[in-house]
Amino acid sequence: MLNPVTDADGAPFWQYAAQGELRVQACADCGEPRFPPRPCCPHCQSFASEWRPTSGRGRIWSYVVPHPPLLPEYAAQAPYNVIVVELAETPRIRLVGNLVSGPGAALGSFPADRIRIGARVQVVFDGDGLPQWVPERP
Repeated sequence: MLNPVTDADGAPFWQYAAQGELRVQACADCGEPRFPPRPCCPHCQSFASEWRPTSGRGRIWSYVVPHPPLLPEYAAQAPYNVIVVELAETPRIRLVGNLVSGPGAALGSFPADRIRIGARVQVVFDGDGLPQWVPERP
């Protein structure tokens, strides 16, 4: 797997993820959540920020199953899915990841023909702190 590229604004996201927490940057002045992380609030232009925990729940907003893989490093794992998840408590925030059959499962473990737009999902983290998604259990 390729490692995420981090910068000073996004580093806390990955630090929390390594601890098994999904947090989103928010403005400490007006309270607006924002993603991707950035130094200035697009709503009030404040430079104050905080990292708020989320429930880790969301819905599949979009997905793709690349054929062939978009990156050579992933060729051995094809076919696999890439999903866009709209967070439950902040629908304007969408995160990219993979839908897997369970925590620690391989990239291609969830059958592509069972992926549905609008399906409820829950975040899980792989051994490297990378957020992945599993179907939410009723």
